[in-house]
Amino acid sequence: MKRFVMSLSLIMALIVYSLPSLAQEKWAGVDEAVIERLAGEHGREPREPLINTDQGDLLLFLFLLSGAVGGFVAGYYWRILMEGPRPGSRVGG
Repeated sequence: MKRFVMSLSLIMALIVYSLPSLAQEKWAGVDEAVIERLAGEHGREPREPLINTDQGDLLLFLFLLSGAVGGFVAGYYWRILMEGPRPGSRVGG
């Protein structure tokens, strides 16, 4: 039974991941479908973003950095987050 469920899961995953390759044309994102159209109607031409995260691993690095900072802050204030501030302390008040 376990082998059957694993096989069925694998087959379903392969089917789901192969569906986007069967699409006839690329779907337009919100930037192309809405924002660029409205900007063109009002006389603003599209331009390159100030920080282009589409190239390289910049977006991955930003997620890593924000996770590290968030983890540090959560670890530093772990006791306050889980137990609440101690009576008479100045934290949170």
